[in-house]
Amino acid sequence: MKSFVKIAGLALLALGMSTAAQADARVGVLRCHIQGGAGLIIGSSHGVRCFYRGDDGRSERYAGQLSKLGVDLGVTHENVLVWAVIAPAAPGRHALAGDYVGAQAGAALGIGGGANVLVGGGKGSFALQPLSLEHRTGVSVAAGAGRLELR
Repeated sequence: MKSFVKIAGLALLALGMSTAAQADARVGVLRCHIQGGAGLIIGSSHGVRCFYRGDDGRSERYAGQLSKLGVDLGVTHENVLVWAVIAPAAPGRHALAGDYVGAQAGAALGIGGGANVLVGGGKGSFALQPLSLEHRTGVSVAAGAGRLELR
């Protein structure tokens, strides 16, 4: 778990450094449906189904897991997260597959929201920046490090 937190911290640092050092651009949008479930106080893990639509019109489907390490209390229904995919160039076929880490936070009392900023993916060259807040229903509060595995 300690290595997961360290990786998340390094990813956030790398995100800030890559934004300053490169002229990366938005190459598409990743929309993920996250299965509902219960927070396990110090973390949780939920299955995800994602759809990528490139700015060039190409589309792909992904599946995976979204894990959270930190405060995660409550029960949520299926949620939706939408990210802008930032990269130096348009990704190749299924290039978004891989692991992403970063910071996340959210809350719901009936209806709520959240946000996740993640970096990683194929060759660690992608950043996922929230395009809109997470749409969340249920009763929950969460904050900490997030990890998204796409395959």
